[in-house]
Amino acid sequence: MSKSQETWNKKETEKKRQKKKKDKEQKKQERRANVKEGSSFDDMIAYVDENGQITSTPPDPNKKVVINNEDIVISIAKQENIKPADPIRKGIVSFFNSSKGYGFIKDLETQDSVFVHINGLIDSIKENDKVTFEVEMGQKGPNAVKVKLTSPN
Repeated sequence: MSKSQETWNKKETEKKRQKKKKDKEQKKQERRANVKEGSSFDDMIAYVDENGQITSTPPDPNKKVVINNEDIVISIAKQENIKPADPIRKGIVSFFNSSKGYGFIKDLETQDSVFVHINGLIDSIKENDKVTFEVEMGQKGPNAVKVKLTSPN
């Protein structure tokens, strides 16, 4: 007597495969039966209300707000004409080391401390002198240049 070509495991896997195929076909039939035939275009439209929520009801025309195209700003608002700042500033020398050739000037208007190098001096200065100067941006920040002595201390 010869042994069957199909083993028990092969039979079980074939049964599972047939059952899956049958279930899939049944689900397909259910979907076809539940489809709403003749859905109108109006049923598919969605609206956005004034709060940004999606709704199925159209917006109320009484709540419509008219916006002028000129009022819409997409970029940075234009700046008003600003008076050019006086390039010459006044300050007091808060620290100056003449042997090393640098120091700091405290701006009287902004109370900022501005670095000064000996190459930016017109007159020789020392601590607590009142000076006038111009500010240029250096590699490490603002630098005082064209430093003139107004009144020695």
